[in-house]
Amino acid sequence: MSAGEWAGLIAALAFVLLVVLVAVPLLKLGRTLDETTLTIRQVREQSAPILGQASTTVAHVNSNLERVDDITGNAANVSSNVAALTSVVAATLGSPLIKVAAFSYGVRSATRKKREGQAIADAAARDKAARRERRAARRAA
Repeated sequence: MSAGEWAGLIAALAFVLLVVLVAVPLLKLGRTLDETTLTIRQVREQSAPILGQASTTVAHVNSNLERVDDITGNAANVSSNVAALTSVVAATLGSPLIKVAAFSYGVRSATRKKREGQAIADAAARDKAARRERRAARRAA
């Protein structure tokens, strides 16, 4: 064998070694891609029912939200009716109640002043009687 043949043989062996070294990662990459493809297929198969259930859930939530909207509208209507009724009651009964309260306050004030005046008059009468008795006692002495 000549030197050129030895060089060709070494080059061929180096090329085979290079191909083997590159083939190992390529085989691993192929297996990884196969596993990824399988995983994607499984996710797709499992996500279809989940998306269907999510769609059904959203439809139920929307129908319940429509009911809540109706309830909220009715509550707003009731609150406006109560506000109107309150203003009617305040307008109808408010003025007479204020007049009754003012009248009762006036009667209480007059009664209290009369009691106070009577008490002052009684005290003045007692003082006057006490003075008369003292004068009479001085005259008698």
